[in-house]
Amino acid sequence: MDKNANHYDYFVIGAGSGGVRSARIAAQYGAKVGVAENSKLGGTCVNLGCVPKKLLAYGADYGAHFEDAKGYGWDVGTRPAFNWGALIKNKNTEIDRLNGIYKNLLDNAGVDIVTGTAQFIDKNSIDVDGQVITADKFLIAVGGRPRRKNIEGGDLMATSDDVFFWPSMPKHVVIEGGGYIGVEFAHIFHGLGAKVTLIHRGDLLLRGFDDTIRHALVEEMVKQGIDIRFKCEVEKVEQSDDAYVVHLDNGDCISCDLPMSAIGRIPNTEQLSLDNAGVEIEKGYITVNEQYETSTPHIFAIGDVTSTPQLTPVAIREGHVLADRLYGQKPKSSVNYNFIATAVFSQPPIGAVGMTEHEVLDKGHEIMRYVSNFKPMKHTLTGRDERSVMKLIVDFKTERVLGLHMMGLDAPEIVQGFAVAMNMGATKADFDRTMAMHPTSAEEFVTMRSGEHIKPKAQ
Repeated sequence: MDKNANHYDYFVIGAGSGGVRSARIAAQYGAKVGVAENSKLGGTCVNLGCVPKKLLAYGADYGAHFEDAKGYGWDVGTRPAFNWGALIKNKNTEIDRLNGIYKNLLDNAGVDIVTGTAQFIDKNSIDVDGQVITADKFLIAVGGRPRRKNIEGGDLMATSDDVFFWPSMPKHVVIEGGGYIGVEFAHIFHGLGAKVTLIHRGDLLLRGFDDTIRHALVEEMVKQGIDIRFKCEVEKVEQSDDAYVVHLDNGDCISCDLPMSAIGRIPNTEQLSLDNAGVEIEKGYITVNEQYETSTPHIFAIGDVTSTPQLTPVAIREGHVLADRLYGQKPKSSVNYNFIATAVFSQPPIGAVGMTEHEVLDKGHEIMRYVSNFKPMKHTLTGRDERSVMKLIVDFKTERVLGLHMMGLDAPEIVQGFAVAMNMGATKADFDRTMAMHPTSAEEFVTMRSGEHIKPKAQ
């Protein structure tokens, strides 16, 4: 046996989107590359995040589509029956297909796949379920997992990981968490026909998004019949026969058949034995410099295990750039973290790119604020009471568009294109001279003419 068989130029821990991209690109440059994974290939995004969540959100949207069809002359009768088991089965089939694609990508690039959990023995070697592997360079790309609440009965609460495989369609779901995961699953379960109660300790959902959009979404969710309870949190969960009883710290008790925790995510660092390699962490996240080097220079980290934006495309780009730098003789290759477009697959969905109004004002910018609030054309015949809201935040002196935010039909698809323009430094004048595409919702972004002049508050 070749004594160097278990030695690699580059060994990646974690076969999620970022790790797979980095491994594949490094191998294509000629490096000997291996990757360790203790679960299915593709990581959170493919298996327990973006992809299955979007598929479930698509399924949830059909409930409203059937209702809206009546206004367009379709006789759909009573609402068709929904089969949770069929949706989950079809989702699983698609995920299996994607797992196969990821395996083929690695195999075709010549990357060795090692199945198991990796732990550092020292800074130059790891143990993967009893197999010792050494490498010149390591990349940590193990991502994160849902955070569980440390309360009595907290282990009875499902996380997003569990919900994707829940055995039957729940009748009443109680979700704790006002971030994008909680909001998206509120849409999914409400759209599929469940009663939904959303618990949030704050006074508004989606911290980090623009307040105009946040308020608008709450209004829409309440109109739909989602029970949102602010300024409280889950204190205890009990199981009684087939039901769960969720106790809130305000004294309320709610009986349901699916209690869900969506209170954020934490990095998967504990199992790595990072101390053995001298890799420093801060609040659970691996500390890296601009080159993605950890405190041990030949060990790198990217994606959700670091403090960079926790988005799949970010991890993919980081992994690609790192491979370019290390093996592609491209030392100046870099990641553009400016104007990263984000989406929330709520109902209506949200798309955003750039800074919020608060962020812009806090940085001392004098701005022009443009807001449009309207009923989308689709609902002039459906009768559905749903609004779209679009907002531009423009620097008063330079006219550069610093923030673009939308809640409404097709918001994520619309905002992606505007992100290109904003990365190129688009100004309000650029928007104004762009011909509108009519009739669309997107045209509102290039037809806004009446804005409000706002100055930052005196420090």
